[in-house]
Amino acid sequence: MKLFSCTSCGNRIFFENVQCTACGAALGFVPERLNLAAFEPAGQGLWRELGGRGRLYRKCANYEHQAVCNWMVPADSPDSFCPACALNQTIPDLTQPGNRDLWAKMETAKRRLVVSLMQLGLPLASSQAGVRPLAFDFLADTPPTFHDSGRVLTGHKNGLITLNIAEADPVVRAKMREEMDEPYRTLLGHFRHESGHYYWDLLVRDTFAIHEFRERFGDERLDYGEALARHHRQGPPPNWRDGYVSAYASCHPWEDWAESWAHVLHILDTLETALQFGLRLDGEGTRGAPEDTAFALDPFRHANFNEIFERWMPLTFALNSLNRSMGHEDAYPFVLPPAVVEKLAFVHRVATGSGRDG
Repeated sequence: MKLFSCTSCGNRIFFENVQCTACGAALGFVPERLNLAAFEPAGQGLWRELGGRGRLYRKCANYEHQAVCNWMVPADSPDSFCPACALNQTIPDLTQPGNRDLWAKMETAKRRLVVSLMQLGLPLASSQAGVRPLAFDFLADTPPTFHDSGRVLTGHKNGLITLNIAEADPVVRAKMREEMDEPYRTLLGHFRHESGHYYWDLLVRDTFAIHEFRERFGDERLDYGEALARHHRQGPPPNWRDGYVSAYASCHPWEDWAESWAHVLHILDTLETALQFGLRLDGEGTRGAPEDTAFALDPFRHANFNEIFERWMPLTFALNSLNRSMGHEDAYPFVLPPAVVEKLAFVHRVATGSGRDG
């Protein structure tokens, strides 16, 4: 994620902020410029960037009325919602205690995903036959009945990503991490993983990329339900670390792709943040690199994944070392063998250069 400064006072601000903590200016994210700026009222519910005389904006309806967003919508737009909130098909029942707070956390993670997709130039809607626009259902478990367990399962189907809002509760998520024996489980990770399924349909399924996909990930025509059942019954193969980014990735080629897709987004976003802070780390693959190339790389626009990866590995060592100094578990609990790096490079190549029809 980029770093942002208040355009009123220059104070450092976070992507999620709605007000500058230094000068008190109202903040809004302008998606067409991917920038967080200070705004001033322009009358009749409209806003103008502070000190500017340009385009007028409205707050996204979920900013204005629900306080779960901080994005702006052009005043002349027919849309009430920003590009991120417009993806919502179903939101939680806000009459239930706690649901608004959980939903707000879901929206924050989703907006980070959407910014990454925009940076990659990926469409949020497609005219491609058989691929629906990307959409989200945020649902909560309900009491079980004779015919229905009432449990909401996180997943993707035909463009619709369903997420159980309980995943936004850190206590529940920690419990699931233990039960599923997952070293890494985050809300943003769920969004990235499920978006991978959507973009597989859009960028791989009916394209020439399907042949290389099958060479690297396997044949996705393998029975998916049976593969999942076997994984949950038997667990991953003993040697899964030799070829998969996670244990879950080993259960089926679709899940291998989605886990790899999420991992590429982890790398790009985190590396962008590090470089925005001016971090330069010496390590294998980067030592001796020229100053300009070591510093100026834009992960979301750089075509060579190997060069991205060379900067990524020293950063992960630093992240883990910092966490250990604070008494925490590793921030990056992954080991990436060559076979996995090749998969990530393929995902990166598809994400940055194929299937653009939106």
